[in-house]
Amino acid sequence: MKALVRRRQAARGVFWRALGREPRRLAAIGFWSVLEAAPAFLIGHAVARAIEDGFARAEPATGLAWLAALGVAWLAGAVAARQVVLGVAAVAEPFRDDLLTHVVEGTLNRGASRDSAAVARATLQVELARDAFAAVVTTVRGFVFTVAGVVLGLATLAPQALALVLPPFAIGLGLFLASLPALARRQRAFLLADERLADEMTATAGGLRDIEACGLREPVAARLDRQVRAQAAAARALARVTAARTAALAVGGWLPVVLVLAGTPRLLDGGLGPGVIAGTLAYVTQSLAPALGGLVQGLGVSGIRLAATLGRIAASAPPIGPSIGPPRPRIRPSACDVRLSAVTFAYGPHSAPVVDRLDLTIPEGDHLAVVGPSGAGKSTLAALVSGMLQPDTGEALVGGVPADRLDPAARVLIPQEAYVFRGTLMENLMALGTPDAPDLAGKLDEAVTAVGARELVDELGGYEARLDPAALSAGQRQLIALVRAYLTPAPLVILDEATCHLDPAAEARAESAFARRGGTLVVVAHRLTSALRARRILLMDGTRVTIGTHDELIRTSPLYADLAGHWHPEPVS
Repeated sequence: MKALVRRRQAARGVFWRALGREPRRLAAIGFWSVLEAAPAFLIGHAVARAIEDGFARAEPATGLAWLAALGVAWLAGAVAARQVVLGVAAVAEPFRDDLLTHVVEGTLNRGASRDSAAVARATLQVELARDAFAAVVTTVRGFVFTVAGVVLGLATLAPQALALVLPPFAIGLGLFLASLPALARRQRAFLLADERLADEMTATAGGLRDIEACGLREPVAARLDRQVRAQAAAARALARVTAARTAALAVGGWLPVVLVLAGTPRLLDGGLGPGVIAGTLAYVTQSLAPALGGLVQGLGVSGIRLAATLGRIAASAPPIGPSIGPPRPRIRPSACDVRLSAVTFAYGPHSAPVVDRLDLTIPEGDHLAVVGPSGAGKSTLAALVSGMLQPDTGEALVGGVPADRLDPAARVLIPQEAYVFRGTLMENLMALGTPDAPDLAGKLDEAVTAVGARELVDELGGYEARLDPAALSAGQRQLIALVRAYLTPAPLVILDEATCHLDPAAEARAESAFARRGGTLVVVAHRLTSALRARRILLMDGTRVTIGTHDELIRTSPLYADLAGHWHPEPVS
């Protein structure tokens, strides 16, 4: 239980760190929010003055001028709203990165290299949390600034009306906030019931033939019926709690309208004019009630989704920190040769092996290209060599050290989809460590030039340029990842189609740079030209492998000869 509490606190800490990381960005969001909330403050005054000073006095120009001012405020608010969305997005992306780091660190701490739940968290749940985070920040921010604008507007226009508007609004808001914990519990219970039903349905669908053959139709149907009833009960419980949102909106958003209308005679006796009454109603119906409705909808959906997703991540992620039992030490090998002995690997206990009793030796300093049809197991082999996957049987050694116990500084793996995070270009290039060199700037320039990224660095604005990963092309991200890997002292480099988004000339330059760099190089080839540059070629075809030079494989392997025969060299520009 204590471990679960710590994990939940860690997940929530990611939320607050994301908000507090860049105060200047939050200040900018606040500035644009004030401008966005200007119509909420102005609407009551504009309506009141348009009636009192304009239309009621047969001066339509004055009335139209006030309404035009309100229109200008709305236009300015629209521009500000766009800037707010951009600012919130800039805050949400680091939150996603932090949450993903939390998940990955927890998974690696446990050593669960084949944890399918971790894969789901790193894709669906983290993305859901990011979207919900952005929605919650946008909703709460808009509510706070709008309510502040309405209260300030009412205080300056009709202070007597505050007593009719604010108490029911506060009561409605309190009812909604009080219902949130129960709503979160019901939402979580519904999600769990839905997941259990989906798992049960999947398992049943996969075993229909056996169920029918063994005469288990009735007990299986009864079990499914229980899951369906449980899911339906969870949905009904969620609907009952959700009804509290409607009550909160009725009390906080529309009861003030009734009270203002009922209190109109007293307000008129107090010296307020009909235009001021209309302005007060405009504040409630056009600003206050929509703001409360947005909060109820935003927190009631996105807020609960964020809490539920963070809870699911915290409940299922391994704890970050000391694990049960002493952690296995990481070992830095004295050499970087690779040896696989009778290695077998499958992605499930009932799946056919992707790699089957593979024996492979890659001498230190070798340059090996891995080729084969899609799905032949090339990326699986790269993951086994790097220690990201562990063999089911056999052993994978690097310099005599089991690959999964290898010091991370001793090898670097670049996958097909290169990862670039928000930050400066320098931070991205140095993410795997700083090379041991007195002239760091010279080492950096050397790596950029060798890999062929000089034009990209200049285009981005230098090493201190801040990167937006979404604004970079796949090829640009790959170049950044290649320079990052080149800078590391790792003697073993594995490129898993790491140049597939580069043109042939850029690919050739990058791979040649790594070949000259020294150490052991393994390239999962995207183009056959990568194989032609290698000293040896490993051809994978299902569980069958063949190794040799290009000329040897042309003579001995019909599959390789067929691949070579269908390959047309791309023009090199």
